[in-house]
Amino acid sequence: MAHTFAELVVGGVLMAPLVTYLAVALVVILALRPLLHVVGFAKVFSHAAVAEMSLYVTVIGLLILLF
Repeated sequence: MAHTFAELVVGGVLMAPLVTYLAVALVVILALRPLLHVVGFAKVFSHAAVAEMSLYVTVIGLLILLF
């Protein structure tokens, strides 16, 4: 049995499920940023922006696997 994906409809335009995952992951990362700042996430890595982007990609991957 095939898995049907629920598309997001914005103004009559169908958006792929990946767009929804990207938006949810962005919200999750934005919510985690203050916590990451408190624990010193940026000080652990030499390139904090790359580490944060990797975390974003990881969150997207987890969302895709879970839903």
